[in-house]
Amino acid sequence: MAGQFTFSKIERLSSRTDIQNLFDSANSHFIYPFKVVWKKADAPKCKFPAKVLISVPKRNHKTAVARNRIKRLFREAYRLNKHLLYKELIDSDMQINLAFIYVSKEILSYDEILKSVDSNISRLVKDIRESNIKIK
Repeated sequence: MAGQFTFSKIERLSSRTDIQNLFDSANSHFIYPFKVVWKKADAPKCKFPAKVLISVPKRNHKTAVARNRIKRLFREAYRLNKHLLYKELIDSDMQINLAFIYVSKEILSYDEILKSVDSNISRLVKDIRESNIKIK
C-alpha cells in the first residue's frame, strides 16, 4: 500500500455531518488514556479505509501548547500502527470513521501513548471482526 506510514489530510475526519453521525450512533471502547468511538462509514469508497478524529478536551488541558503536544504524540503513534487497522479493514472490505478522545489529565510520555494506541487498534480490529461476523 502506497503511503503506508503517512498520515495525510484526507485521512482525517473533518466533515461536520460525518462527525455528528459518528457520535449519534456508534460503537465505543475505553483503554486508558483514550476513549475510541467508531462507526462504519456510509461514504463512497476512498483511498483510505479509516478516517480519524483526534480530540483533546480543553477542560483537561487548558493551554493550546499542551493540547497540540498530545495530538502530535498521538498522530505519530497512530501513523506507525495504522497498518494493522488498515489490513483488517481492507480484508473485510469496510470503511470506518473513528474518534480518539484523550481523557487523561496528564500529558503521558510518547511510549505510554504508543502502547495505548497499539492496544486500542488491536481492540478495534477485534471489534471489527466481531461486527463482520454479526453482519454475515
